[in-house]
Amino acid sequence: MIQKAKRLDGVIVGIVVCFAFISTLVIESATMGTRYEGLHIANIEMYAVMVIPMLLVAMMDYRLIVRYLSYPSYVVGVILLVMVLVIGVNLNGSTRWIEIGSQQFQPSELMKIAFILTLARFLGNLNGRSPRFWREIVPALGLFIIPFYLVFKQPDLGTSIVFISILVSILWMANMQLKQIVIGLSAILVVAAGITALYFVQFDLFSKVIKPHQLERIQTFIDPTLDPENSWHVKNAQTAIGSGELYGKGFMQGNLVQGGYVPYHYADSIFAVIGEEFGFVGSTLLLLLYFLLIYRMIIISYKCRDRAGSYIIVGIIAMLVLQIFENIAMHTGLMPLTGIALPFVSYGGSSLLTNMLSIGLALSVHIHQDYPLAE
Repeated sequence: MIQKAKRLDGVIVGIVVCFAFISTLVIESATMGTRYEGLHIANIEMYAVMVIPMLLVAMMDYRLIVRYLSYPSYVVGVILLVMVLVIGVNLNGSTRWIEIGSQQFQPSELMKIAFILTLARFLGNLNGRSPRFWREIVPALGLFIIPFYLVFKQPDLGTSIVFISILVSILWMANMQLKQIVIGLSAILVVAAGITALYFVQFDLFSKVIKPHQLERIQTFIDPTLDPENSWHVKNAQTAIGSGELYGKGFMQGNLVQGGYVPYHYADSIFAVIGEEFGFVGSTLLLLLYFLLIYRMIIISYKCRDRAGSYIIVGIIAMLVLQIFENIAMHTGLMPLTGIALPFVSYGGSSLLTNMLSIGLALSVHIHQDYPLAE
């Protein structure tokens, strides 16, 4: 155990500590003088607690996790997602949470980890050969479509897209043939073109497929002047980020955010706080931290001789990169607004647990890739 602890990637652990500091600092500023004041203390406590499962996973051999826990975790995850649709808690038009006592738990977050492990198990025995369409790709699509549909039904479009990103990245890593890639890209383009055509040609049918609040977000993204009431969130977030200019207004000086003009400023909209108070420089430093984390994971994946380990790392990278892009893009007007957290920085127990488990898996791959498998 001590030898394994010595093999922990110090850079990744240090980055996580930096995220904990940044998250707590920004949440304290965002909630100062509001009914959420003191939430930064709960954030510190959550980080302190979440370190335990992160280190436990890191000390476990990831190959044993893949062998014995991948399929069971997938089944449990699907059951929980079904339970969300049956007994879930509805907040702001979405049913994404299950109440456990006084706490709320979001199963779709942990389902992302289960999906990565399941694909790593299913595709891990290819031994370098390309996946066959009927024997590997179609079953992989089957494993994907179940959680994707259940999460989309909540509705949670942002998290649904994350599942697409994980699937595509791992299949790409699995050495897909060129013709399979072309077919896949063509199918994506056809679906995207079909959905776009529905919006402009058959709007009534389009509105039956898309939930009302999702439709409002899409319409206000395309033309914010159509419904100023529903576009004020993004407009105020953009104004807050822009007002920070180069160096920001300073810690706890975010008038727009602290004034309540940007909702969920301690959670999904926390990037607006960073942009307003720490400016372009602070936002860039945060992005550099993300870049360094992704870079370290790429190095681990490159050095890993086990295909399943590489698939795990690539899946985690895809999950984090898409969530980072989605969160920042939706607050800068590059994407429609979706409810997705900024990894490691936004306040939220389910999201933080998923991210810390992801780090634990990445550390486990780094520690155990040169160790013989212990049954």
